[in-house]
This record gives sequence, structure tokens and C-alpha cells, in this order.
Amino acid sequence: MADLDGIMAGRRCLVTGATAGIGEVTARELAGLGASVVLVGRDAGKCEATAARIRDLTGNPAVESLVADLSSMAEVSRLADAFRRRHDRLDVLVANAGALFLKRSETVDGFERTFALNHLSPFLLTTLLLDPIRAASPSRIVVVASDAHRGMTLDFDDLQARRGRYWGMFAYGRSKLANILFARELARRLEGTGVTSNALHPGFVSSSFFSGPGPARWAMRRVASLFAIAPEQGAKTSVYLASSPEVSGVSGHYFARCKEATPSPAARDDEAARRLWQVSEGLLGAWASGPAE
Repeated sequence: MADLDGIMAGRRCLVTGATAGIGEVTARELAGLGASVVLVGRDAGKCEATAARIRDLTGNPAVESLVADLSSMAEVSRLADAFRRRHDRLDVLVANAGALFLKRSETVDGFERTFALNHLSPFLLTTLLLDPIRAASPSRIVVVASDAHRGMTLDFDDLQARRGRYWGMFAYGRSKLANILFARELARRLEGTGVTSNALHPGFVSSSFFSGPGPARWAMRRVASLFAIAPEQGAKTSVYLASSPEVSGVSGHYFARCKEATPSPAARDDEAARRLWQVSEGLLGAWASGPAE
């Protein structure tokens, strides 16, 4: 049952991708620590079923949901508006939603789907929610990345993966590199505000984030079933960064297994982080607004 006087009592958390896998576990654990939790998912029925399940399991009534397809930037913008209409403070944003697409496709906005869902979506949602996040200072932004970023670099001339053969794992790895660079640059821009920004590797989690043709998807999930950890284990670092007093004031870092870790050299490239921010703002155009240099 929820500890309504626990370390997260009186704090509001928003978790994207919260209807399954580590997102659901993260939301459930934060609710169990006493937080008010807003779940985000793309299916209204799954959102409400998950919220009801978490309320029943934790005894915490302060669990609600918002619906958005985060691959659409217009829906991300509407999600941010919907949150701001309900609440004026956000203590913790956990940018968890993401997927691995084995076949290249584009979103309604014309963006490559992996880059849009895994990077542009959390970039836009975070920047649009900075006012309520700042209002709750000291507050936290937690970006779920991955060790899949290792060995990857960003080709700023081909962020949409239009050139050559499309490899879903490479596109995923590059998007996770973008996550770390985003969290790093966000931390720099928010220095002195009381808002922290950190990225994390959850581990190789047995989850439903693989998306693609049937046989390929089945093969990936078969591998996952043999080697992956459970969502309960994968969510631990997200919950740690969202709630632990041990990381109060810590910002701009990368974590794994609830400890600080060293990301790849490409993920520590401050110039690339600044450039990615500028390019992302340019791609998002009228949707984007964020902290100044």
C-alpha cells in the first residue's frame, strides 16, 4: 500500500509510456511512495485501466491519466496544454516513452519515427512543461536513455535516416545518444534554477517496445525473453532518480543500476549537445519554446 506520508508525498510526477513495462512500474512505485502520478499513454482504455490498477495496488487515489500519441508533435503540444490546465506544478517528469522500429517510417509530421518518438517528443514535452517544473523547484527531469548509445554518433546532415539502408537498432542507438545529449544540455541551461536533469540506462528490459514486421519482432522478443531483465528491475534507476535524496541537486549526469556511470565520449560532447538543441528547435519550429542559452 502507498505510504501517503512517504518521501514523495505532496509531489506530482508525470510518466510517459506508462501503460506497460518500466513506465508502468515507475508510475506504480512513485505512487507507492506517496506521489500524485499522471500517466501518459496513447490508448485511452489502457491508460485508465493502468491508472485503476495502480490505484488498487497502492491504495493511492491520486493517480490520473492523459492520452497522447507522442509521435505527433501536435499531440505532444496538446498534452502539455492539458497538463497545464489541470496543474500548475510538476515536481518530476519521467520521459520514459520510446520504441525500436525495425522498418523505417515517418510520422504525420514527416519525421523519421524513431527520432520523433524517442528524441523530439521528450524534447518538446519537457520544454513546454518548464514553467510548471520551475514552479515546483527543486524539481527533477529524468530521461530514460540506454547503453545502446555506445558506439553511435549523430550525423547532423541525416538525422532523419534517409540515406543508405535503414537499421532499426542503429536508429534506436542514435536516438538514445540524443537523449543523453539533451539531458546534458538541459542541465546546463537550467543550472541555478533548482531543476535537475539526468539520463539513465534501465538495462536490457523485457518489454513491448519492439515494433516492426511480425517475424522480426518475434525474433527480437525471443532474444529479450532469454537475456532481458524484468521491468521491475529496469525501473529501479528511474525511481531512484525521481525520488532519492541521494541525488538531490545532481544534474547533467548519466546513471545505471542506481549509480553514476560514464557514457560514451560522443555523449559527453558539449558542442554536439548545443547543436542538437538548436537543430531540434529548428525542426520543431512553432511548437518549441525552451530556456535560453
